Amino acid sequence: MTTNGNKWHTITIRVPFLSPAHASIAQRAIQVDKELQPHAVKRTLTVEGDVLVATFSTLTLRLARLTLNGFLENVDLVSRTLMEFGDHAASANSQTQLG
Repeated sequence: MTTNGNKWHTITIRVPFLSPAHASIAQRAIQVDKELQPHAVKRTLTVEGDVLVATFSTLTLRLARLTLNGFLENVDLVSRTLMEFGDHAASANSQTQLG
């Protein structure tokens, strides 16, 4: 985490996914939720290959912690959903039904 002269605290986190498609799905799913305090939290989500890169800048350390916790909860939900219903699960289901 870094702090610049304007008192903003910045966190960057890189979350690997199984594929670039999964990282892109995660980005789109998480990006629709706007920050509750846009004046105090700035968020950037990008995809680099199969990695979702999130950068948060917040006015306080407490907001940095809360924002990161909320983001990680969303990543966990998206990851579990992709494992349950994504391409990998679809091919595993069809193999089970064929066998």
